[in-house]
Amino acid sequence: MGDGNGKPGRRLPPLLRQLRDPLGLAFAARSRRSETLTPRTRTADEVVRSICPYCAVGCGQRVYVKDGEVVQIEGDPDSPISRGRLCPKGAASESYVNSPLREYRVRYRAPYATDWQELSLDRAMDMIAERVIRTRAETWEEADAQGRRLARTRGFAWLGGATLDTEENYLIKKLFTALGAVQIENQARI
Repeated sequence: MGDGNGKPGRRLPPLLRQLRDPLGLAFAARSRRSETLTPRTRTADEVVRSICPYCAVGCGQRVYVKDGEVVQIEGDPDSPISRGRLCPKGAASESYVNSPLREYRVRYRAPYATDWQELSLDRAMDMIAERVIRTRAETWEEADAQGRRLARTRGFAWLGGATLDTEENYLIKKLFTALGAVQIENQARI
C-alpha cells in the first residue's frame, strides 16, 4: 500500500494527502497502474471534428479514430459554442457509436403483441406511409362549422428527437406542415 504519492508505505489520511499536493496536481489520486496507462486520444490515427447529436445546442466534439473505429469522443476546445465542455450525455456519446446494445435492424412490435419481429427497412417505410395517408384521410378537417378554411389534421403529430440535425428537422417540419399537421414539436425545445 502506498502513501498516495505512488510511494510504498503506510497510506496517509485523505486530508494529509491533499495537504501534500497544494497545487492540486492529483498526486493523491495516482497509482502505480495509472502511471503506466496511455490515453486513447494519444494512440488515435486521426481526430475528426463533429457536433454532438443529442440536442439543439450543437456542442463541438473531437472524435478520435483508430483503425477505422471510434475510440474516444471529447469536447472540442476550439468550439465557440461549448469551448470544450460537454454535458453528461455528450460526454458519453462514444457509447452511442460503440454500444453492444445498438440496434442495426428495424424492430417492430404489432399492437397487443408481446414479441418484437424484424422487418426490412422497405417494409417498415411502406407501413409508415400507409398509416400516415390513411390517418390523414380519416381525420382531415377542411373547414370548421362556420365554413372557415382549416385544411388540417389533428390525427397525428410529430415529436422530433434531439439526435436529428438541423437539416433533418427542417425537412421534417416542412413535410408535416405540408401534410396538414398542427402538433409539431421537437424534444430539444421541451
